[in-house]
Amino acid sequence: MKIIKRNGEEREFDIAKIEGAISKASASVAAADAMTARQISRCAAEVGDECSRLRRAVGVEEIQDMVERSLMRGGFLAVAKHYVTYRYERTLARKGNTTDAKVMSLLDSVNETVRQENSNKNPTVVSVQRDYMAGETSRDLTRRLFLPEDVVKAHDEGLIHFHDSDYYAQRMHNCSLVNLDDMLQNGTVISGVMIERPHSFSTACNIAMQIVAQIASCQYGGQTISLTHLAPFVDVSRQKIRKELEVFKLSKVEREKMVEQRVLEEIRRGVQTIQYQVVTLMTTNGQAPFLSVFMYLNEAKDGRERDDLALVIEEVLRQRIQGVKNEAGVWITPAFPKLLYVLQEDNIHEDDRWFYLTRLAAECTAKRMVPDYISEKVMKANKIDANGKGQCYPCMGCRSFLTPYVDKDGRPKYYGRFNQGVVTLNLVDVALSADHEWEDFWMILDERLELCHRALKCRHERLEGTLSDAAPILWRHGALARLPRGERIDSLLHGGYSTLSLGYAGLWECVLAMTGRKLTEPEGEAAGLEIMKALNSYTAKWREAEGIAYSLYGTPIESTTYRFAKCLQRRFGIVPGVTDKSYITNSYHVHVAEPVDAFAKLALEAKFQPLSPGGAISYVEVPDMKGNIEAVLAVMRFIYDNIIYAELNTKSDYCQKCGWDGEIQIVEQDGKLVWKCPRCGNTDQSTMNVARRTCGYIGTQFWNQGRTQEIKERVLHL
Repeated sequence: MKIIKRNGEEREFDIAKIEGAISKASASVAAADAMTARQISRCAAEVGDECSRLRRAVGVEEIQDMVERSLMRGGFLAVAKHYVTYRYERTLARKGNTTDAKVMSLLDSVNETVRQENSNKNPTVVSVQRDYMAGETSRDLTRRLFLPEDVVKAHDEGLIHFHDSDYYAQRMHNCSLVNLDDMLQNGTVISGVMIERPHSFSTACNIAMQIVAQIASCQYGGQTISLTHLAPFVDVSRQKIRKELEVFKLSKVEREKMVEQRVLEEIRRGVQTIQYQVVTLMTTNGQAPFLSVFMYLNEAKDGRERDDLALVIEEVLRQRIQGVKNEAGVWITPAFPKLLYVLQEDNIHEDDRWFYLTRLAAECTAKRMVPDYISEKVMKANKIDANGKGQCYPCMGCRSFLTPYVDKDGRPKYYGRFNQGVVTLNLVDVALSADHEWEDFWMILDERLELCHRALKCRHERLEGTLSDAAPILWRHGALARLPRGERIDSLLHGGYSTLSLGYAGLWECVLAMTGRKLTEPEGEAAGLEIMKALNSYTAKWREAEGIAYSLYGTPIESTTYRFAKCLQRRFGIVPGVTDKSYITNSYHVHVAEPVDAFAKLALEAKFQPLSPGGAISYVEVPDMKGNIEAVLAVMRFIYDNIIYAELNTKSDYCQKCGWDGEIQIVEQDGKLVWKCPRCGNTDQSTMNVARRTCGYIGTQFWNQGRTQEIKERVLHL
């Protein structure tokens, strides 16, 4: 059994230390109130049993809470009082410096919390360590100087989660839709160097990746580019190649055949640039850029541009099916870029012109877990702009969607917009605090949401006053705007141009705690929808009052799911079906262990997606589908008819020690969940390639214990 020290380091559980702490408290009281050695051992054993039942590494603070409760239950009130007093004095002493121990544990690569915080960051790499060290400083400043005490307290207790405080000290925003079209067509500036309109497709791809790397170093969330913005440069290459071949004595037919052959080679090189630069670039936050690539045929103009876009999409899918090579030269599944494929009326049926691309996408999903699917039909029915027109556009990162927006000329605008940040509400805590009483639930919800509102205002006000010079690639050179040097970005923070996200987590457990019913049951579904509508009413009220685009967001709680679960257990103990896991359920999702078929799951969650306009994604867990592409296509058609945005989760693993390319298993070992090769028994994560969908994106650097348990308990839906 393991414990997590305050600096994040993982150590073996040692009951003697608990006995020692109780003994010191006992020795400090009057003899009549002191405990016997047997009583001390019994109390320590009781704490050890409670830790064991949690089936995860337990934090020092949690253990101390357990000791206090055990002493109180045993009637040792004087000892408990002295124990609490000593603990408080030590807490005050530690407040003198809150970061040194954590920074040192980062440098020594022993901070287990950080090691499993982000499934796409390797904490042993010096660039990642540098980012984490800066993050600890930012967190410390944020807690002591930038946030109100009640917001910090609510975050610490797990009532809310103030996201990305490791970047909050700097004036940075969350995620964005990159205006790549403007930057490529009209030129941009990168690191003080003028970059003019490219003269070939491969050059356009190369410039695009340099832009992506720069942006990733100036924000902390995901970014999305559209292949539609690259497609016009295919014909630029075509015209260039055609001119080069004019000197050769060829017939028109021969020349055009050669032109198209060279165009295809140009596309291959350009797409390869995208694939390999994304997975090999290292940004200043120590990881590859969190990039999504949008593939939407109806976004292109008719004729040549759409045909060229189809060629690019086909090449992207073929190269992704192939994958990338690991250190051993074996083809594996990369985490990025994330691919977004739009299902539309002329690519969903077998006799459609573009169906061959949809089949290729299905093959890619079966092997590499991407692309994810957006239904043009359902999205346009739900994303209605001020002109009354339905819009189809990509998410930023894994699920964050902008709200519909038209500019001053009445034109819809999405590229060049961004999200200011997120604060997430723990719905499970609201429900357990209400203790089955709906009147109390709505009262507590109101209090917690006002707390979230003030925390979100802090995010907004932190960005206000930011000068365009803070991140020139974003604010001055076209990624998000083309503001003059030294101008404030405030105009982009108001009027709906950018969004501010109220996140929510644990609707499944919230409904179960309040009603005793699951979301998959009529009473539970009705309660869940009512709660979601109430959350939307708050964001609407704030938006109307302040002119800021607050939106409800289904948070992808990767590490927060574990933190929330631990906080809930600490506050409420083990509540069957609610707090008995080391994780809580993401957003409105059906619980991962709930037996339900793929179509029923998507149909149910389709009712909740429109009520999460700031971000939502649904998934179905499937077995190896490489031999059953027709089943993948059946799910894709269901997505097209029923839900805005969904994905299929499968598995893609490789053991470098024995060559196993089946599923790497999760097993319990010494009270901890570990990854184990079923063939050779290898448990060394550094010699495995494991890819799993984490929260809408693919993770490849492994996960904390809460998320690992969630992955282990996922059931198949197909």
